Amino acid sequence: MSIYRDKRSPYYQFDFQIDGHRFHGSTKCTARKDAERFETLEHQKAAALVKATKRSRASLAIDDVAARLWNDTAQYDAEPKATETNLARLIEYFGPTKLLTDIDHKAAKELVAWRRGHRVSRRGKLTKDQRELLPLISNATVNRSASKVLQRLFKFAKAEGAIFENEPKWEDLFLPEPEERVRELKSEEGDALDEAMRDDYGPFFDFARASGMRLKECVTLRWTEVNFGTRQIVRTGKGGRRVVFPITPAVRDILFPLQGQHPEAVFTYVAIYGNRRLGRVRGLRYPLTYNGAKTAWQRLRSISGVGDFRFHDFRHDFGTKLLRESGNLKLVQKALNHRDIKSTLRYAHVLDEDVAAAVERLAESRKKSRSKVTKVS
Repeated sequence: MSIYRDKRSPYYQFDFQIDGHRFHGSTKCTARKDAERFETLEHQKAAALVKATKRSRASLAIDDVAARLWNDTAQYDAEPKATETNLARLIEYFGPTKLLTDIDHKAAKELVAWRRGHRVSRRGKLTKDQRELLPLISNATVNRSASKVLQRLFKFAKAEGAIFENEPKWEDLFLPEPEERVRELKSEEGDALDEAMRDDYGPFFDFARASGMRLKECVTLRWTEVNFGTRQIVRTGKGGRRVVFPITPAVRDILFPLQGQHPEAVFTYVAIYGNRRLGRVRGLRYPLTYNGAKTAWQRLRSISGVGDFRFHDFRHDFGTKLLRESGNLKLVQKALNHRDIKSTLRYAHVLDEDVAAAVERLAESRKKSRSKVTKVS
């Protein structure tokens, strides 16, 4: 290790090699002792970097790792735009040249603290005062958009062969999240929704209730994925997994009459107003969009008076009722396309009634057995 003064600069310079890799630059220090301390830290960082890259043979700059991750798998995520946004946020926060070996637990905690200070986003122009009144993002959003994204970058680099001595302690980074509630749709609430439903949106919402599919999966359903002959809907679901959903008589009754309304999209709506900029003509049908479906749901929920019920709760309602009917967790897991049965276990509470009934039957049988023994004796 060596530091030296360059006549062309007021600062001490450092220049050293580790395993054939040269590291040099300015210490930005004018005092020798300060420069020596700076060089010691740089040497430690360089040693960690050399060790980490010895097997991976690839750049560990966060921008480079993110680019390789994107090309390898991330671009095929169920929500690639969200993944791209989250990766870009981390790159902007740390700087594109920041090395993963320089991101330790302290740096990761600072990222989490920074992200926790963000507020939910709203469409349209807002004043500074209006933005400050918006609620802070949830712990789940912080975990999903920051900690898990950073952890994914580390996992990817390690899969390439990188070794990290100061990897963040992930279990200490994730913020506590409330358990996701399971909300069933009451019969009177279903009636209220049907009463307030626009005719052209009816099949879409009926299908969501009958299939348990996610909002985006329903909106993007295409005729090429629907096969009435095999009675199956075959498509790519969350996480890029192949999903096969049976076309039951109820589902067929919803979908079959929609043929011919659009050559590609299964679900469409009728334009109530014309829009020259968007090329919309009043009275004609157009494919339903994600944002359009969300707006239609908010309007429907408001008119019907059904509160505390999200679109995603249609999925919970489907899973709960299916488990109550079948009593089979594995079947519900497959129907909802859950990779891990732990996700399906949130519906297990519906089996409490069956357990209580079984316990009661057992108690009754024991009473009868005791009664017979008493009579014999």
